[in-house]
Amino acid sequence: MPTLSDTHLENRFRVQPNDANNVGTLHGGNLMKWMDELGAMSAMRFSGETCVTAGVDDLSFHRPIPVGDTALVDTYVYGAGETSVKVRLRAWREDPRTGDTERTTGSCFTFVAVDEDGALLEVPELRVETDEEERLRQEALDAES
Repeated sequence: MPTLSDTHLENRFRVQPNDANNVGTLHGGNLMKWMDELGAMSAMRFSGETCVTAGVDDLSFHRPIPVGDTALVDTYVYGAGETSVKVRLRAWREDPRTGDTERTTGSCFTFVAVDEDGALLEVPELRVETDEEERLRQEALDAES
């Protein structure tokens, strides 16, 4: 059984002018795509199977990410059903020159494990072993409600 820490991933995306909306900040659809891709990787690392998006809960954009800054996205699995995987996703604006960050976005996505024909597959149980894993899991559960 994989642990929450086994599924924790982080990636950075440089916000370029072609990623921007009319006011020179990251287009929300681009951030959602990056979050979805990284979330799927986290779900696949957990399940050992191909995973596809089944749902998105409350994707809220609290602050913009300007062109020239970096979108920092992190993700981890915090729950699992029979075939579904619950993934917590968070994003920050990061100044690439200083490393200063500011939280911009948070959401929980649900993925399902599928075979090559799209049939649902069972996923393992999630282990939460450390205090830090339990803190992250609880933070995700709190974000759901």
